[in-house]
Amino acid sequence: MILKYFRKRDWALTAALVVFIICQVYLDLEIPGYMNDITYAIQTGSGTDVVKEYGTDMVLCAFLSLGFSVAAGFCATNIAASLGRTLRERQFDRVQEFSMQDMDRFSAASLITRSTNDVYHLMVFTARGLQIVIKSPILATWALLKISGKNWEWTAATAAAVVVLVAVVAVTMWYTVPRFKKIQWLTDGINRATRENLDGIRVIRAYNAEEYQQKKFDKANDDLLENNVANAHAMAPMHPITSSLNNFLTLAIYWIGAGLIAAAGSTGDKMVLFSDMIVFSSYAMQVVSAFMLMIGIIRGLPRAMVAAGRVEEVIEAEPSIKDGGFDGVTDAEGEVEFRDVSFSYPDAEGPAIEKVSFKVGKGQTLAIIGPTGSGKSTLVNLISRFYDATGGQVLVDGIDVREYDQKALRRRIGYVPQSAVIFSGSVEYNVNYGDTSADRTEDDVRKALEIAQGIDFVEKMEGGMDGHVSQYGRNVSGGQKQRICIARAVCKRPEILIFDDTFSALDFKTDLALRESLKRETAGTTNIIVAQRIGTIMDADRIIVLDKGKVVGDGTHDRLMKECGIYRDIAMSQMTGEGPE
Repeated sequence: MILKYFRKRDWALTAALVVFIICQVYLDLEIPGYMNDITYAIQTGSGTDVVKEYGTDMVLCAFLSLGFSVAAGFCATNIAASLGRTLRERQFDRVQEFSMQDMDRFSAASLITRSTNDVYHLMVFTARGLQIVIKSPILATWALLKISGKNWEWTAATAAAVVVLVAVVAVTMWYTVPRFKKIQWLTDGINRATRENLDGIRVIRAYNAEEYQQKKFDKANDDLLENNVANAHAMAPMHPITSSLNNFLTLAIYWIGAGLIAAAGSTGDKMVLFSDMIVFSSYAMQVVSAFMLMIGIIRGLPRAMVAAGRVEEVIEAEPSIKDGGFDGVTDAEGEVEFRDVSFSYPDAEGPAIEKVSFKVGKGQTLAIIGPTGSGKSTLVNLISRFYDATGGQVLVDGIDVREYDQKALRRRIGYVPQSAVIFSGSVEYNVNYGDTSADRTEDDVRKALEIAQGIDFVEKMEGGMDGHVSQYGRNVSGGQKQRICIARAVCKRPEILIFDDTFSALDFKTDLALRESLKRETAGTTNIIVAQRIGTIMDADRIIVLDKGKVVGDGTHDRLMKECGIYRDIAMSQMTGEGPE
């Protein structure tokens, strides 16, 4: 199934590989023939010239075989490297199309394992296995043809050795295949524990939880170890058994040959039998070695099959969110409407939001507030189609978001998530991020930073806007990261700005200055703000209060203070300091 990901160049290299292997096998099988001629020449006293002539031919065959073997190895390695690149590229491209629901289904730890560890095992298997899969049947068939018609006793001994070898392999594989299949899933567990430990290292240390994390990692590590040790114990006898079979087969051929030679009448017949015995033993070893090569490939086959299945599962996965065909311009720019919208997460006990309806026009500000877990972030995620509503309609500019081309939809939206996401690179790179077709200049980046109240700290950085920001923004504060993310959304010049609890990392003064700047500089842009601070949303044109996924309040600040108990409780707790902001 992995062969379908071969490129044209890979198929050309595979064809060259087959040719090189055929040439190599031919030369390898020619050597025993020269041995037969040399043995017979020595027995009959034909002279050293014949020995030198055939010996030279043997050496030439050996060196040519080496050359073809190196060429075959070069082809196989290039095919494996190209396949690895293709599989990683295909997986990356597919993951780019995944919705958040798809990401939840696979998990980040598993996706990392599939694009690294699984692809590596497939590359190793391809580099070695492709040669063996091609070489073994050619070698075994050709060698059998060479010895066909020879003494039946020798043939029977060779057949018996092959039968024993196949039986041993079958029993071993029966025991080990299920364990080989578990390796990749257990590796996911190691990745998951390691990633959790690295991402949460500060919290782990703050709570002195190193021992607890160590136990979790040890459990995952021990499961993988036990599985690998069980396989190692089962596979350990394979090499000594195959080596012993080689020895016993050689012994059987010579023992049978000794009897045949002793029973032969004339000296000439004895010499012919002796030469045949030497040649037969060489070809018999070639037959057995072909099966031994297959054993090597069979050992890695279960793991490679599991890796291939896991990689293909990602590549062939159908994204749960499909592109619509609409990517044009509409009359109403920035209008967002929810019509009786409901959404449930997979396997959830109940809906995250239920029968939500509202409409916000161009240039207006809509605020969403509610207790933790009320569905605020879920609601704004439906606008950008990170998830699709399970009921009702979400419309942007009068068009159902499911009818949009996803890129066209997201081109209209500037999104700032709850957790600030910073990429390794310069400040300018992080602000002027995304659609490379957009005509944005350095002045646009500066203006966006000014609106986001971030230009002051950026200018103090070494290099200014060209200053380096480390991965995850570890060299800047939480509030600074948040302002860079806000500047990124503003720089995009979208029709709709979505702030998902974005102002929580800002102090009150910066929060106020930023909102005033947004109101002044982005007039005409629709703002949707998810917030916990009443002060952040008091001036919004419309405020929606959510509780347990349902709209329990809708109006302005003054109206909600009079008519909505939940909103009033949140406001009073913040104003009096009796509860969390």
